[in-house]
Amino acid sequence: MIDSDFKIPNDDNVLPADICPGADLAGANLSRARLVGANLAGADLSEAILTRASLREAKLVEADLSDANLNSAVLSEADLTEVDLSNASLTKTKLVGADLSDADLTYARCPAADVSDADLTGANVSDAVLLHTK
Repeated sequence: MIDSDFKIPNDDNVLPADICPGADLAGANLSRARLVGANLAGADLSEAILTRASLREAKLVEADLSDANLNSAVLSEADLTEVDLSNASLTKTKLVGADLSDADLTYARCPAADVSDADLTGANVSDAVLLHTK
């Protein structure tokens, strides 16, 4: 996906060209952003607002999403290997088929998140709120 296909409607300080591996997007408002297929491997998205964002098939390997708000975001088929989701809010987040292997979900809040077919091998879910409803 080329960066011109990315849409960031709620943060004038973030441009499509900023969506790249290792990006510093800490605290950014990426709510309702369209970042399908984005490569944000190793990016700092701590405390970012990603509510209703579309990150389908995105590469977020080793990204920092600690304390991020991902409520109602779509991360289906995303690569979240070794991602830090500690203290993140994932209410109603779609993680269908996502790779969460070795991810840190310590204290993450995930009520009604859809983790169908997700790979949670080696993930740390200590004290996470993991409720699955359909």
